[in-house]
Amino acid sequence: MTHINIAKDFSDVPLGRYPGDGNFSGERFREELLRPALQKGNVAVNIDGTEGYGSSFLDEAFGGLVRKGYHTAADLHARLTIECADPAFKLYANLIWKYIDEAVAE
Repeated sequence: MTHINIAKDFSDVPLGRYPGDGNFSGERFREELLRPALQKGNVAVNIDGTEGYGSSFLDEAFGGLVRKGYHTAADLHARLTIECADPAFKLYANLIWKYIDEAVAE
C-alpha cells in the first residue's frame, strides 16, 4: 500500500481546484500524487496537518478521479483509505467520500 500524507508530501495549505488557482490545487494533487499511486495499488491518504481544505480542492482531487473516468466510486471504496487522527478533520474525510460517491463520469 502506498501512503500519502498531504501536509508532508504535497502542501500544508492545499487550495483551489485547478493549477491556475495556485501551486497546490486539487487537480495537481490528483494528477501528480494520487492517480499515479492508485495505478500501483491500494492507497492510504492522511489528511491531517494542513490548514484545512476547501471544497473545490477535495472535489477536484477525489471526485475528479471518478469524473475523469480513472476509477469508479466502488473501486475507490475498495482501494482508497482516508486517514485522520485529528477529530476536526473527520468532516473532510466525510466530504471526500461524498464527492466520490456523487461524482459522475464525464
